[in-house]
Amino acid sequence: MPRLPYSRKKSIEYLQAADPTLGAAIDAVGPFALEISVIASPFEMLLRSIAFQSVSTKAATTIHARVVDVIRGPRGADVTPDRVLRCSKDRLREAGLSWAKVEAMRDLARKTRSGVVPDLDGLDDLSDDEIIDRISSVRGIGRWTVEMLLIFSLGRPDVLPATDLGVRKGFSTVYALDDLPAPKYLLEYGERWRPYRSVASWYLWRALDN
Repeated sequence: MPRLPYSRKKSIEYLQAADPTLGAAIDAVGPFALEISVIASPFEMLLRSIAFQSVSTKAATTIHARVVDVIRGPRGADVTPDRVLRCSKDRLREAGLSWAKVEAMRDLARKTRSGVVPDLDGLDDLSDDEIIDRISSVRGIGRWTVEMLLIFSLGRPDVLPATDLGVRKGFSTVYALDDLPAPKYLLEYGERWRPYRSVASWYLWRALDN
């Protein structure tokens, strides 16, 4: 399992000092146990995320496997942008994708091939906002998807997915609110958590479990 590129201990100490209310939630939840996942490439991760949109996990897993088989072909070739673009749209549709997802995958392939969507090494040279702007330009991929990539695959420390329902519910729980906070308010409040907003987000998610 890859190591986080920032200190767990330092991030927690910073948040507890900056926001005692969140600090109490941190104590209640316990150790910061976020783990980042290994991905072969942003292209393959995003291809999977498109397949998983708006369907159950079980159905999406089946559909994604079928799509990968179609892309690889009988010889089991690598999943690449060129192979996606050479695939028949009808065959991708028959694998279980909607027409919108077929077009989204093709747009992802084109923008990966042109360099708009970088490879892993290319992402290292970009800020969070640059990555969000580039990848969310792909049809069918929104800001939230890129924020999850930043937190759980790239290990970026300062991402606050303010539109995420779980984060908003967690904030409402921790701060004893009657209603969910508006994303704008959450972003404003979260300024005190910089540069560890990813860590704060993780604790807001976990606060719902407690």
